[in-house]
Amino acid sequence: MAYLSEELRQRVALAARHRCEYCLTRQEISGAQMHIEHIVPLALGGVSEFDNLCLACAWCNTFKAVKTHALDPLTQEAIPLFNPRTQTWNEHFRWNESGIEIIGITAIGRATVNALRMNNEYIVPARQYWVLAGWHPPQV
Repeated sequence: MAYLSEELRQRVALAARHRCEYCLTRQEISGAQMHIEHIVPLALGGVSEFDNLCLACAWCNTFKAVKTHALDPLTQEAIPLFNPRTQTWNEHFRWNESGIEIIGITAIGRATVNALRMNNEYIVPARQYWVLAGWHPPQV
């Protein structure tokens, strides 16, 4: 694990508005500490600088691992994953009608939803409760 100063950690968290930059889960309802994630992993030559760091929930960070690309389920092409530092969330994703599942609306969005398992069997039921409580879906 790379050393990151508290100042850099806070800068990343503030830029993310204290929510996962992939699935938009808010820190205060996530049930776990958010991770500072390397967009391009250190193992693949990434650096520990702001432009290569984002805030990620435990689920998204775990499923992303060292991936930078994934298959678009529609075309089966290898596509770069969503980059929260250079791309805008709502250009690649949207919430379904119930606000519980994330839908990829571009090749990048579809590949990222699949690779990070953004609608996994654990997070979808949690989102259902968050919707009932009025905490979800988050505003983009």
